[in-house]
Amino acid sequence: MRECERVCQMLYSEVPHEIQDALVQRRLQQLVNTAMLNPLWRERLHGAGITNAPTTYEEWQRVPLSDKDVQRDFFMDTRPGLVVPLTRGDFEVVASGGTSGGQPLEVVYALRELRDTYEIAGRFMGAYQLAGHLVGTDPKWLFTTLADYQMWSSGTMVGGVLQQVPGVNYVGAGPVTAPVLDHMFSYRGPKALMGISAGIAILAELGAGMRQEYRESFRVALYGSGVLPHRKRVELQALYPNLAILSYFAATQAETIGLQLDAASPYLSSVPGLHYIEIVDEEGRPVPEGEEGELVVTRLHAHEAPLLRLKLGDRMIRRPRTEGPGLKTQQFEFAGRTGDVLHINDSQYSAARAYTAVCDELKAADVVDLPEVAHDVQFVNFREGKTITLFAAVDDVLGLTYRSDTALGPYGAQQLFVNALPRALSLFNHGEANAASIERTGYTFQLKFVPRLSAEIERTAVGKVPLVRDRG
Repeated sequence: MRECERVCQMLYSEVPHEIQDALVQRRLQQLVNTAMLNPLWRERLHGAGITNAPTTYEEWQRVPLSDKDVQRDFFMDTRPGLVVPLTRGDFEVVASGGTSGGQPLEVVYALRELRDTYEIAGRFMGAYQLAGHLVGTDPKWLFTTLADYQMWSSGTMVGGVLQQVPGVNYVGAGPVTAPVLDHMFSYRGPKALMGISAGIAILAELGAGMRQEYRESFRVALYGSGVLPHRKRVELQALYPNLAILSYFAATQAETIGLQLDAASPYLSSVPGLHYIEIVDEEGRPVPEGEEGELVVTRLHAHEAPLLRLKLGDRMIRRPRTEGPGLKTQQFEFAGRTGDVLHINDSQYSAARAYTAVCDELKAADVVDLPEVAHDVQFVNFREGKTITLFAAVDDVLGLTYRSDTALGPYGAQQLFVNALPRALSLFNHGEANAASIERTGYTFQLKFVPRLSAEIERTAVGKVPLVRDRG
């Protein structure tokens, strides 16, 4: 990458796509050759008919997809997937608590390669995500509230990136209280802060008593973990008038996957040269632009501990890559977790699409603008009892319950869901169900308003609210 910048006399992230594509393809060939030095990887690749490094991207797609089970088998216990043994030292082991599947996971990085990726991602963030917001001659600050002292956290990984953003002062704050946040924001100069979605959302409460000049200095909130509810965005921007709220999409297995560069667009941009990112169908083939598929990531800096074509459990929509002068990169849009699916008998409905459709129906019926009032939402599917309840945590539980009951009547919520759910099917499954067929499933659908932090909404050990929970 450095040699490419020298020859082309421009940043690697701005060289033409065809040059980037050629260099990435060569690196993927190197990774396959490296992986085949390891007996376990060699057996896995030979089993897929791969005996030589792929010479085209089409051949690369024959490399089998890896999932969390492969990651666990290759990089936990005796860690047989390593090419360079742990006895050589200079590795970092990072763990994920498995907040989706409940099973802990570990992955191994070579420190030498981590230093490279931190620098690449940090430079990219500084140039394309933060430069337009952290302006002026005052000191510039970049905080994180991720808890890097807990082994399950990706705080160590993200902190490594944030420390490499040029021209900023980094503070690894960890979880903060209102007095600590007030103290941090008293520092002179513009500020950016990165945290999990819940950690960003709570800043509206923590900063309620903060001086106006401190609040005005908060310029960028970077949230992880997928989605920040609309209600939280409204609260944050009401309190912090100069704030841009942007997504920092990462995973323990890949510390910077996609960065939202423009608050007006939900598109995420990959960091050129950091990962090879694919949005694939069930056969592992790339989906067309505008279509939804599963996110698959291959670290391009992972020769000592390769992990090829890893499914992270996220759904993405493939978007056009950037063209014209300046940045040349891939773009994609978050569409939900792979597990965010409502199973109704033999049909599967996108929970994210179902939520959008239900919100549209509620607004059309003049019941409530749910994204405006809900702090958290969660579908709970009681499969044995054939009941799906959409829980919404709100401030005015009694008022909204009365308004909903009055407007919809005793069976209104059922009809509302029945009308909305067909719109939650994918493009290719639209003919699979209609209102009548959903009624015939025998399912009962309910909308229930609950107080904030209600125990009826299930949260993970790190405070995340999964969109779907199956019970029974």
